[in-house]
Amino acid sequence: MTEKFTDYLSDNAREASINHLNTSLATGIQLQLAIKQAHWNIKGPSFIGIHELLDDVRARMDEHVDVIAERIVILGGTADGTLDGVEKNGKLDAYPRDAVHQDVHIDELKKRMVQFVSLVHEGLKEVGDAGDEETADLYTAVSRGVSKDAWFIGAHHTAAKK
Repeated sequence: MTEKFTDYLSDNAREASINHLNTSLATGIQLQLAIKQAHWNIKGPSFIGIHELLDDVRARMDEHVDVIAERIVILGGTADGTLDGVEKNGKLDAYPRDAVHQDVHIDELKKRMVQFVSLVHEGLKEVGDAGDEETADLYTAVSRGVSKDAWFIGAHHTAAKK
């Protein structure tokens, strides 16, 4: 017999959470890849500072994605982090392959981070309304972390332009 750790949730609440979490997982993986793409290809006068910052941002994003995937499984779902799942469920635009200059990378990353946070906020409301307060709490923490990293990247960009 499989233990259910979320018996307090209705099947509808569990299903709503799993579905939204899988969209967040796919979109989070897209953001992870965008961060790494920028990390590998960034050039400009603040290269080393941004390059190192992106290592830290990526590590934190890895943690967020892992927590999202684990919550899906806790709820009784399957975390779909496959290439097909990311292509099907991810909400971010393709990252520009020709981006090189740090200003372009920073703008592109900030835009995607804001989109991801918006998606997380939609999920927070949806799962909260469905009665899944633990997933709503997870979304609050993820939103706080990604928003902070977007601010770090943006603040570094502003400082680099002066």
